[in-house]
Amino acid sequence: MAGNGGNGHGGHGHGGHGHGGCCSGEHDADVPDSERGNLFSLYQKIDIEKVQCLNEATDGSCRHVFKPWDQKLDKTKFVQSDVDEELLFNIPFTGSVKLKGIIVIGGEDEMHPSIMKLYKNRPQMTFDDANSEAEQVFELSHDYNGDLEYATKIARFNSVTYLSIHFPKNFGAETTRIYYIGLKGDFTEMKRHEVTVATYEARANPADHKTKLFDNAIHEIQ
Repeated sequence: MAGNGGNGHGGHGHGGHGHGGCCSGEHDADVPDSERGNLFSLYQKIDIEKVQCLNEATDGSCRHVFKPWDQKLDKTKFVQSDVDEELLFNIPFTGSVKLKGIIVIGGEDEMHPSIMKLYKNRPQMTFDDANSEAEQVFELSHDYNGDLEYATKIARFNSVTYLSIHFPKNFGAETTRIYYIGLKGDFTEMKRHEVTVATYEARANPADHKTKLFDNAIHEIQ
């Protein structure tokens, strides 16, 4: 788990981020709140114990922001940045995800993140890695209730097994705070039969092994 100052955070640069493809948030008022909650259920498919967040002030606090819809306004659990305003989440899923939308409930006033960058299938990203081009970048608006949904370019977010979310800046505070990150999309279980076959083929056949031992024993007796 990378946290506090132990992630090499102090040496990365803050400039040079392109904001092409920024999108504004949208909220479908025709969808009942309970139904929206069912849509934002991908938190159940996160391998939560392996989630990391670089520059979090409290190790492991990042896991608290992936929670059920009816707990999204719980302000007792949050992640806050440490030495500056940046946060970088590394999020592994237990299968394959088609990511369709994201909700971010941020901290009060200037502590709310203002930019969000998404990266697909780049495990263990660092802040240096985050200088590379993202799959999609959003300019965020203040959202304290989960009203705004940021729609992804779905064609870019098929077969996501590992999602990294970089919040490079906020609205002017020294640190950033996030209460909730909601993920919407489709989930597919991992296919493991190919791995099973490969493991079986690589394993020595016990029957062959016993036969060779028996032959050796006969040879020694003779």
